[in-house]
Amino acid sequence: MATPRTTCALYTWGANSFGQLGQGHAEDQAEPQCVDDGQERQRLRAITGGGGHSALITETGELLVCGQNHKGQLGLGHISDVTNFQHCPLPGNQTVQQVSCGWDFTILLTDNGHVLACGSNAFGQLGVSAEIKHTAEPLLIKSLSEPVISVATGLRHALAVTGSGGVHQWGTGLSAQAKRALNPQPVPVHLACKEPHLVPGLDQVTCQKVVAGSAHSACLTVAGDIFLWGSNKYGQLCNKESFLPLPTALDGSLLKGERVCAIHSGWTHLIAQTETGRVFTWGRASYGQLGRRGQTNDVTSPESDASLADSSSEISLPSEVKTLNGATQIACGSEHNLAVVGNQVFSWGWNEHGMCGHGSFCDITQPQPIPALKDVRTLLIGCGAGHSMALCCLKSGGESGS
Repeated sequence: MATPRTTCALYTWGANSFGQLGQGHAEDQAEPQCVDDGQERQRLRAITGGGGHSALITETGELLVCGQNHKGQLGLGHISDVTNFQHCPLPGNQTVQQVSCGWDFTILLTDNGHVLACGSNAFGQLGVSAEIKHTAEPLLIKSLSEPVISVATGLRHALAVTGSGGVHQWGTGLSAQAKRALNPQPVPVHLACKEPHLVPGLDQVTCQKVVAGSAHSACLTVAGDIFLWGSNKYGQLCNKESFLPLPTALDGSLLKGERVCAIHSGWTHLIAQTETGRVFTWGRASYGQLGRRGQTNDVTSPESDASLADSSSEISLPSEVKTLNGATQIACGSEHNLAVVGNQVFSWGWNEHGMCGHGSFCDITQPQPIPALKDVRTLLIGCGAGHSMALCCLKSGGESGS
């Protein structure tokens, strides 16, 4: 008897105003829909998204992109939105190791350790000359002379870890909040620099990964420790200060003494996975993004640009989400999340555009399996700010979940 042929399909859902779902149209989808563009999907290395765009990396290091492109963030050489995934050729035929999508810009880490950037540079988030306001061609960040091993993008800033374990930051997205919080003290240069600048205070540790929120940054060391800096508006830094200009170690006791093996960040919340498979969440909880029923800790409207509130009374300390124990993958959008636990994809958090994939538009306060993906095996998950993606294996004889 012949073995059933296994094929892979990419499913996307959620916000789609700019075609970021890659489905050839611009209508939101509240349930996973198969991206049927005739391309083989068995060999993807990573999937992720930004404010209104998406990016896929193939196992051979090719980059596929779609979605919003008004600042050239797709790197295609033009500024027209794209509703189907298109191949993005890189200078010198370089291949991609990692891609991180910010609000309206994209940072690319190549397999040879170089960092390229495209999109808006209004806040210096591309790490190139400030004279360049935006670019539709991926540009090399020349000041990162040492090979890079990890990159991350926030709303208006970016980070990179070099092979020696140092962390560089660029973009001025954190400087306005720093000025308010630190006045009349001068703002540290790494918070207001438009080209990569070494982040001080990490000399005694070796970093291996960085993540970023809308106005905060975090790094994970090889020893399994987490360092946090930037805005603490929603308690995401687990500190009584409203703003931390320098990296501050997260008290290990808050994670029950567990060694951290992975860290993820939304705009205002963080998720840590430990070596024993436990998952802890903390930060803003207003949309259920922490996966804890009934918890909320808003201090201001997310749209407000008022001065930072003192979040000392609103600190959301790390708490374990036992439903996610043993998760093999986790991905964060701006205020929603995906996780692979066992053979199921779970989602929770902000759901205004249906990005949790349950067919409704109501926020989900605890991780719930996505019904449409219950009969497939998920290989990869990824999130944009308000959309979701999953690469799934399915057997011939009918596609589940579309």
